[in-house]
Amino acid sequence: MKKIITIAAVLTLMVGALTGCGADGLSTSKNAESGKAGSSKTVATDGSTSMEKVIGFLSEAYMEEHGDIKVTYNPTGSSSGIQAVAEGRCDIGLASRDLKEDEEANLQGTVVAIDGIGIIVNPDNPVSDLTIEQIGMIYSGKITNWKEVGGSEAPIVCIGREAASGTRDGFEEVTGTKDKCKYSQELTSTGDVVQTVSGNPNAIGYASVASANDTVKMVSVEGIKPTTKTIQDGEYKVQRNFVLVTKKDTALSKAAQEFFDFATSSQADSFITEAGAVPVKRAG
Repeated sequence: MKKIITIAAVLTLMVGALTGCGADGLSTSKNAESGKAGSSKTVATDGSTSMEKVIGFLSEAYMEEHGDIKVTYNPTGSSSGIQAVAEGRCDIGLASRDLKEDEEANLQGTVVAIDGIGIIVNPDNPVSDLTIEQIGMIYSGKITNWKEVGGSEAPIVCIGREAASGTRDGFEEVTGTKDKCKYSQELTSTGDVVQTVSGNPNAIGYASVASANDTVKMVSVEGIKPTTKTIQDGEYKVQRNFVLVTKKDTALSKAAQEFFDFATSSQADSFITEAGAVPVKRAG
C-alpha cells in the first residue's frame, strides 16, 4: 500500500511540473510574440522623440477602437528609427525629417503630419516680421539689439528649449543654427518658453504653433503668418515633416497596415491637431 501511495504522489508531482512548464512556456512565447515586429496583435513603432505626442494620440485613438491591437513606441531618435525599420526590428519607423537619398533606395517615407514652429515675442514688442536669416543671426548672437531689426533700443533675450528637445532640433535645422545658438535660457517645456516670453518684453522664443496663446505675439516669417493653410502649402518656412517610414517591397502585417492606413487618413486629422501638429493637405 505504501508503495502504491508513493508512486501516485510522484506521478501527481510530475503532472504538476509538466503543466507548470507548459503554462510558463506558453506565457513566455506569447509575451515574446506580442513584443516583436510583425506580430499579428502588435504594431511596433520606433524613432523620433519629436513625434511622441503625435504617435501617442494616434495610437491611443486607434487602440480604443481596436482593443485587441497594441501599438508600441520606442523613442530612439529619427535615424535610429529609420535603421530599425530597415533591419526589420520594427513595423514602422518614425522620422522628424525627410528620408535621405540613400535611405530612399529601400525605404518609403510617408508624411503623416507637419510640425509648424512659431517664432514668438512679447506682445509689447513692436517687431512683427523677421526673415529666417535675421532669426538665425539673433540666435547665433550676431544681432543682439532689437533696434537692428526695427524694434526698440533693447537687448534681445533668446529663449529656447533644452538640448534634447525635438522642437529645438527642428528650429535649429531650419534656421541653420545647429550648435551655434547663444541662449539666455534653455527651458524644458513649450509652456515654460511661452510663459517666459510673455513675461519679458525683450524676449524671443520658439514653440509649436498650436501651443502659442494670446499671452505672446507670433511674428510672421518673411511676410508669412503661420496658419494651417500656410504650413500645409509650405509657404511658412519654419516647419518640418513628421514621416512614417516603411520598407519598400515588403508588406506590413495586417494590424500594422490598418494602423498605417488610419494614421494617414482624414480620420487622424483631429488627433494630429490635438497633438499640436498640422495635418497634411489632402487632395480635393
